[in-house]
Amino acid sequence: MRLLCFLSLLLVQFSVAAPPQFSRVTPDQTLSFPADFGAHPNFRTEWWYATGWLETADKKPLGFQITFFRFATEFDAANPSQFAPKQVIIAHAALSDPALGKLLHDQKSARQGFGLVYAKPGNTDVKLDGWRIFRDENGQYQVSVKARDFTQNLLLIPSQAPMLQGDHGFSRKGPKPEQASHYYSEPQLRVAGSITRNGKPTAVTGSAWLDHEWSTSVLDANAVGWDWVGANLDDGGALMAFQIRDKTGAQVWAHAALRDATGKITQFKAEAMHFMPQRRWRSPRTGATYPVAMQIHTGSTVWQLTPLQDDQELDSRRSTGAVYWEGAVSLSRDGKPAGRGYLEMTGYVKPLRF
Repeated sequence: MRLLCFLSLLLVQFSVAAPPQFSRVTPDQTLSFPADFGAHPNFRTEWWYATGWLETADKKPLGFQITFFRFATEFDAANPSQFAPKQVIIAHAALSDPALGKLLHDQKSARQGFGLVYAKPGNTDVKLDGWRIFRDENGQYQVSVKARDFTQNLLLIPSQAPMLQGDHGFSRKGPKPEQASHYYSEPQLRVAGSITRNGKPTAVTGSAWLDHEWSTSVLDANAVGWDWVGANLDDGGALMAFQIRDKTGAQVWAHAALRDATGKITQFKAEAMHFMPQRRWRSPRTGATYPVAMQIHTGSTVWQLTPLQDDQELDSRRSTGAVYWEGAVSLSRDGKPAGRGYLEMTGYVKPLRF
């Protein structure tokens, strides 16, 4: 599950009299790798989203995020001009450090073209000027980001097969069948590399989670936002859970999937899972209140989410138009330490609209 809120201004700026017909997500489409690691330009929206926990040589924890969005505009796709704004690439990067007490983040956006900005089909290779995520011939992800206040140079090494979300990669997001995405995750990625701040590189190791999702129509008209978590469990398992909320906070749709260390997946429908806020934090910048400490019930299991730090709010109004909370969290299961992951909460400042 990832942020879909692209600027409505883009729709106006890049609209034409006869907009293109975008592909629809249907349950009969089977995901195939390595082709589906790459871009799907016939769908409206797409993203590659990597998050994780890092540790420095002196055992200090850091959280990191890098997200690349691809957005197909309504400009005529048959226009041969390289200046035609047919695809827009947007990227967010963030670093969470409890020693700072707030999130460091940056954002970029540009139209695709001229080999400088692209999202390539066939395999993961997305670039926005000096920011890039690339899946190499060994299946490892090379991440390079030179943000305003930090640089990320990371290698993400898969240790497990992709986790197909929903029904073999067909992930429902609402009560209508067309409200869906194609969605897979790569949990338990091993991480090595460096983080540079103030000109000083620091070696880091850790674990990460990567999501890749693409769609054309997702949110129900009553939806205002969602809460989502992806977590690497200490026993080698993985947990993904999300709920989509209406303006009252009630669930419009919800789903969770738990993969154990043997690869067995247990699915949880909305009636078998619940998000329960435990503690809230109010942003001094936007006034939004987020449930930064959360319980998630999946069947009889209770997961407790505790933030690495409270202030992990990301203001992306210069790119996607949204403000959201995106942060590193630790998990306990039935009161015992269980893993680490990332929690995303959207729609708390204003409803998401597409």
